[in-house]
Formats: sequence, C-alpha cells, structure tokens
Amino acid sequence: MTGRREQKKQATREALSAAALRLALDQGVANVRVEEIADSAGVAPRTYNNYFASREQAVAAAIAAERALRVGAALRGRPDGEELAAAVTAAVVTQYVDHEPDQRVLALLAGSDAIRAEYLDAVAGFAQPLTAALADRAGTDPADIAPEVLAAAVAAACRVAVSRWLDHTPRGGGLVAVTGRPLEELLREALAPLEPALTRWAGTSGTAS
Repeated sequence: MTGRREQKKQATREALSAAALRLALDQGVANVRVEEIADSAGVAPRTYNNYFASREQAVAAAIAAERALRVGAALRGRPDGEELAAAVTAAVVTQYVDHEPDQRVLALLAGSDAIRAEYLDAVAGFAQPLTAALADRAGTDPADIAPEVLAAAVAAACRVAVSRWLDHTPRGGGLVAVTGRPLEELLREALAPLEPALTRWAGTSGTAS
C-alpha cells in the first residue's frame, strides 16, 4: 500500500516538473504561473505546493529528472573487478554526458539565475542513492559513515564541475553554444582529488581496488 502511494506521489511530481519545463520553454519562465503548471499536470494548485516551493524548482527538477537514481544504478552496473575510483568516475560521467541538456534547456538555464541555482542544488541530489550503491559494492552497512561522506564528496565535486561548465553558457537566452571546456573533462578533473580516498576505503572495506 505504501509503495503504491509513493509511486503515485512520484508520478505526480514528475508530471508537475515536466509541465513546468514544457511551459517555461514555450512561454519563458517569467510568464509561467503555478496555476498553469497544475492545470497542465491535471492537479489542483494546492497540490503543486506540496511538491515544489517555486516554478524554478519544478523546472530544475525536470532537467535533472531521474539522474540521482541513474547514477546509483550505473555504479551497480560497473564490472566487479573495476577499481572503485574508476567505477565511480565512469558511472557519474556517463550519466551526465549521455543526458546533457539540449540547446533549448541550456538557454533556459542561462537565462534564469533562479533556475540555474535550483539545478545546481539538484545536481548534488544523487548523494543518497550513491551512498547505498557504494555500500552495496563494498558489502558494508549503508549506515556506516564512510559511504555517506564519500557520496557527499562526489556529489559536491559534480556540482562544482557543472557550475563551471554553465559559467561558459552565454546569459540572456537564445540559442546557446557552450564554448568552455567539455563537461566530461571538468567532471573528471573535479573527481580526481577524490580517487585516493575512494581507493583507500576500497582497500579497507574489501572492495576491489
């Protein structure tokens, strides 16, 4: 019963965030009203307020949709014998580069500081699923502090990399061409300082290293 309720709540959240992004792309975020988002998703405006504090938060949630779960799943899918640091980097890079926002979405991020800020907060949202995936890979208790700390560090590194990547996106909307360094390069550079900690923990926990 609880599982079904949670699935319904997740479906409502996804419908609201998808509607918010669609309307923002069509009309501009400043012209979108909460009532329109709720109506487009088929729910009451008061229901919207149970899920998002602002339209910008809803738009950012759509842009970052499901990445948190995908990163954890990607780590679980890496080869058993792969070094932990390499596995984490590959899992993260694949999910960001393969699901990079398109030009219209990048223009939206570039044109709204509020959406950009919410998106960067959402970037770090995979820490909890990654904690569980790290613990599973190491065969340790998810309640142990190390997986949580390492997952938080990985999430923070990704936030820095994505923020720097977006810094090269021209402001003011319109068609966007990202002119700075590739996102993959920035992600790998940001994650590199964490490799010794991941390798050391892998050795002490018995994970392949």
